[in-house]
Formats: sequence, structure tokens, C-alpha cells
Amino acid sequence: MTVQLAIFYAFALVTTLAALAVITVRNPVHAVLCLVLTFFSTACLWLLLEAEFLAIALVLVYVGAVMVLFLFVVMMLDVNLDPLREGFARHLPVAVLVAVIMVAEMLALIGLRRFGQVIDSPDPALAAGMHNVEWLGNALFRDYVLPFEVAAVVLTVAIIAAIALTLRRRPGAKHQDPALQVQVRKADRLRMVKMDAVVKEPKP
Repeated sequence: MTVQLAIFYAFALVTTLAALAVITVRNPVHAVLCLVLTFFSTACLWLLLEAEFLAIALVLVYVGAVMVLFLFVVMMLDVNLDPLREGFARHLPVAVLVAVIMVAEMLALIGLRRFGQVIDSPDPALAAGMHNVEWLGNALFRDYVLPFEVAAVVLTVAIIAAIALTLRRRPGAKHQDPALQVQVRKADRLRMVKMDAVVKEPKP
């Protein structure tokens, strides 16, 4: 066994155990921390596969932004998840059955002979004499710039549509008008009142 293969098995074991801990621990904060460990170990696996861009994106986007946001939200809300976990054991057999069916479908599609098979196709980044991230950037912004821009427009439209659906006028919902907020003066919100001091006499 080579050193790289031993490191791969170590990271894979940590990733699997952390992923199991996400759905088995009772504390939601611990579950989020285990999910952060899962993403970080997966990024290490991507580095072993020489996919540096995917590893960096996984750490920066998910570990550095999304999961930190989840952690702060869970810590601030202090949600009681005990009622939600009461039906976990009841649905466990169905979940195991679905997992077995998914594994069987993947084996039927890929085949057992392909596991451990070495891919002989050359690495396009090495063939071009560039680094993996450099080659991906050149291919993305030079060869596939139109699909990239279309994907950016689609995501922007989705964000605007989500904001429009969230902020639609509903009865009983409170809304703020930014144009009126910036016109507020101190005299409209604060009134200074001058009163004489009142000294209370001590009780006998």
C-alpha cells in the first residue's frame, strides 16, 4: 500500500464517520460541526485527486460561508429537535432499503469491473502544460464563456424572483419603505422633555 492510498483511506474514513455523526448526534450544533468536518475531509480527497478548484470551492463556499451561516443560525435559534428525531427509528428501515436500491442501481450501471480501474485518458491540464485551476479558468472563460454567462443570468433571475415572491404584499405582513426611512429626522422620532426632579421623602 502506498502512502497516497493510505492517506486516501484515512480521509475517506473520517469523511464517512463525520457524515454518520451528522445524522446520529442529538445536538444540532455538533451536527453542523460534523458536517463542516465532512466537507473539509472531502476537500482533502479532491486534493488527492488533483482537483484543486473543487477543493478550494468546497472550502470557501460551503465551509467558509454556508456552514458558518448554518452554525450561527442554529446557535441563535436554539431549536429543540427532539420532536423531529422521534420518528427517526421508525423510518430507518425504509431509508436502509432505499440506500440498498441506490447502491444496486449504481453497481448495475457502472459494473463491479470498473471499480479500481485505472483511467488511461490523459489529463488535459497536463497536456496543455498548465495548472489545473489555470486550465479550468481558461476553458471556462474562453471556450465556454456563453454558457457561463447564461448560467449567471439564470441565477440572477432566480435571486430576483425569490426576493419578489418573498416581499409580495400579504395581509397582516409588515413592510418597510426604504425611501421613507432615509427621510426620517431626529425630531420625528425623539422628543426631549424637561421635567423637574422629584425628591421622595423617606418613610418614617
